[in-house]
Amino acid sequence: MNPIEHRSCYGAMFPHPLHVSDQGKSSGKVFTLVAVSPAGMCRARPRLDINRAEWDKCLQCPEFEHCYKLSMARVALQTAADSL
Repeated sequence: MNPIEHRSCYGAMFPHPLHVSDQGKSSGKVFTLVAVSPAGMCRARPRLDINRAEWDKCLQCPEFEHCYKLSMARVALQTAADSL
């Protein structure tokens, strides 16, 4: 069986839900979690940023439905693994 060629962004719409970089961001192709903590305060809940231009590109992609499912499965599994 021949492997299917996918775009490099396939399955990466969402960021890793629990891993925020030193810059306070965790980015996927479309969605970004941004953690902003005021000085001297506990870490705040991250806010969700949406790149609507990338979302529109995703909607036009012929692989959108399967990519979305893989992206959701990746987030679910990462979340479960991180809670162990």
